[in-house]
Amino acid sequence: MSDIEIARAARKKPIQEIGARLDIPAEHLLPFGHDKAKVSAAFIKAQEGKDDGKLILVTAINPTPAGEGKTTTTVGLGDGLNAIGKKAMICIREASLGPNFGMKGGAAGGGYAQVVPMEDMNLHFTGDFHAITSAHSLLAAMIDNHIYWGNAEEIDVRRVAWRRVVDMNDRALRQITLSLGGVANGFPREGGFDITVASEVMAILCLASDLSDLQQRLGDMIVAYRRDRTPVYCRDIKADGAMTVLLKDAMQPNLVQTLENNPAFVHGGPFANIAHGCNSVVATKTALKLADYVVTEAGFGADLGAEKFLNIKCRKAGLRPDAVVLVATIRAMKMNGGVKKDDLGAENVDAVQAGCANLGRHIENLKEFGVPVVVGINHFVTDTDAEVQAVKDYCATMGVEAILCRHWAEGSAGTRDLAAKVVEICDSGATQYAPLYPDDMGLFEKIETIAKRIYRADEVLADQKIRNQLKEWEAQGYGHLPVCMAKTQYSFTTDPTRRGAPNGHSVPVREVRLSAGAGFVVAICGEIMTMPGLPRTPAAEAIHINDAGQIEGLF
Repeated sequence: MSDIEIARAARKKPIQEIGARLDIPAEHLLPFGHDKAKVSAAFIKAQEGKDDGKLILVTAINPTPAGEGKTTTTVGLGDGLNAIGKKAMICIREASLGPNFGMKGGAAGGGYAQVVPMEDMNLHFTGDFHAITSAHSLLAAMIDNHIYWGNAEEIDVRRVAWRRVVDMNDRALRQITLSLGGVANGFPREGGFDITVASEVMAILCLASDLSDLQQRLGDMIVAYRRDRTPVYCRDIKADGAMTVLLKDAMQPNLVQTLENNPAFVHGGPFANIAHGCNSVVATKTALKLADYVVTEAGFGADLGAEKFLNIKCRKAGLRPDAVVLVATIRAMKMNGGVKKDDLGAENVDAVQAGCANLGRHIENLKEFGVPVVVGINHFVTDTDAEVQAVKDYCATMGVEAILCRHWAEGSAGTRDLAAKVVEICDSGATQYAPLYPDDMGLFEKIETIAKRIYRADEVLADQKIRNQLKEWEAQGYGHLPVCMAKTQYSFTTDPTRRGAPNGHSVPVREVRLSAGAGFVVAICGEIMTMPGLPRTPAAEAIHINDAGQIEGLF
């Protein structure tokens, strides 16, 4: 059966039963239908002081068209931990409409390792993304309204930093002109749109600890500058209170279930190539109070998602991961080894060995953070024993174990070995987690540290204007912030066509943005866009409702 057919055949339990497994009383579940609910803020608050479970990060090699299956492995591992008798749950991100209707597809796992309801999760779900878009748009409207009605804050209309957002891939909106049409429509100026997942409001929702912290962070956002270059904050526009109201329900984690009826939080959705790529701190911290083992993921390859999880999320939230599962596939190894996509079905041990350089680079990088690593080989039916053994042998030379996982075809039965290994690592207390750089390092030096130690670049290219901007932010008291690299997910370089583990390249920084509320500085590298475009043939062309009233083409 296909992924969607498997999901439709799922025997879901009422969400109250799933909550009961976590000792969440029914009155603290705010249901959205029968199979999903938000967990109340009061219940979350009551969990403070309880001991934390073990935290497991699932990450991957650089994505290829061959597929890696990071979310599928996250779900499969969570099911596997429950299958061996552990109280475990998973924490993943929500899906953005943009890539769903573009080319990436859904984000709920696959095969017999899925989170359901799959269709809801990949569409409007519980409305969190719409709330974020609305809050962001409210602030944009209030900024222009403030300027229109006298501009008491003396905003320089040439230096309005707050862009607009929409949860769709729309390249035509990257750069626009606002307020045309005469005096009644305001003061014309340039502007633009990002995709909702790149919004600082999204980052704040995913990093805030509660509603009070949320409003404080929203107020801290810099939205514009005056002629004397002093910043204008969101709270100066008096938008932070109303924005918090719009985000009140969106702050509460969404509880759903896997195909095997195990609990899952699905909450927040920043992309890892243009944002910090992790589910919400609230969801992760709550899960750690409710379960003995929590499996979470970070977007795209470990050079992006894992780096940001370990350098930004863990640093800001005081989290200490106990183990990392690095996902790889034989198909991706062959592709990194030079095999074309159409030829991946044929056995090619030499290509697998050649392609393992990318896997090895990620292993080395993860060890830099002091967290134990195990490799999960996500099995495809075309994999041969010799190819699998080649990856296992390679990993052994790197000092880590590689375990074959068949969760796509077998569900939890296919991840029992991986689950047992993860428990062994977590319970050993071997983690020595530490972020890659200290808070007091300079902002440009932080960018260089990631570029050189994670990407293996020789240099970072940035003109004097960018370097001066970073120095200004340091002088304003923002030098302690971590950096969030916006870079292609397909390569360690800024060239998406360079696979493997290249050395000796340069990382050009095109622009830097201060996310003062979220608490990081964004460095936009190479040609990466914060508003993606649709492909020549977008997935939306094939999405429709069939005669039975079912959605087709979404997955």
